[in-house]
Amino acid sequence: MIPSPILKALSSIRTSGAQTLLMGGQACVFYGAAEFSRDLDLLLLIRPQNLERFQAALDQLQAEPVAVPSFEVPHLARGHAVHFRCCREDLLALRIDVMSTLRGVASFEELWERRTTIEVAGEAVDLLALEDLVLAKKTQRDRDWPVVRRLVEQSYFSHAGAGDAPRVEFWLRELRTPELLVAVATSHPELASRVAARRPLLDAARRGETAQVARLLEDEEREERRRDREYWEPLKRELEQFRRREKI
Repeated sequence: MIPSPILKALSSIRTSGAQTLLMGGQACVFYGAAEFSRDLDLLLLIRPQNLERFQAALDQLQAEPVAVPSFEVPHLARGHAVHFRCCREDLLALRIDVMSTLRGVASFEELWERRTTIEVAGEAVDLLALEDLVLAKKTQRDRDWPVVRRLVEQSYFSHAGAGDAPRVEFWLRELRTPELLVAVATSHPELASRVAARRPLLDAARRGETAQVARLLEDEEREERRRDREYWEPLKRELEQFRRREKI
């Protein structure tokens, strides 16, 4: 069960009418990847009316900004995360981290159209679709890669390894378990051949070369980590500038 302070915060945000999507550790819990997080990670639509609604929710939660950068559209649009800490007694110390754009993931409008909505204790919760959450988790952080693997494995096993074409294509694009990837590729060779144009390691999977697939998956992960470091490098420099300005 999702911790009640987080559910209370989500309820207040939804009541405000602000469009947000749950991501991060709490979203992973809903998809069956056992990652626990005490923080609330949200993707936010940065249109003026939506920002006003979200600010109203923050006020109701008595959420105060912490760290840098400040809660401003240019910072969010650049890809920065903005951090808040709730001061309301029943939400004391709950942290809310907000972003509006993610590396390698579609625009908020597209993500909203294909979002997943679930009901928890009578509250509707909007979260990133599974495929988008998987993409968002491909970072340079060590802890994210086991989560990516578990998220896709959960999809595979919950459908007993037999899905419709879009789901099988998702497995072919995102499975990170060599044995499962070989099983799917050899069972769907034509689809695997088409998807291989975007994920070349599927050629080895179609041939049943499990050890080679494992090596190529490691290469793939290293490249994604490199891209994430490259993406964040200028943003980290900007954060340092923000911190220095605050000290002046």
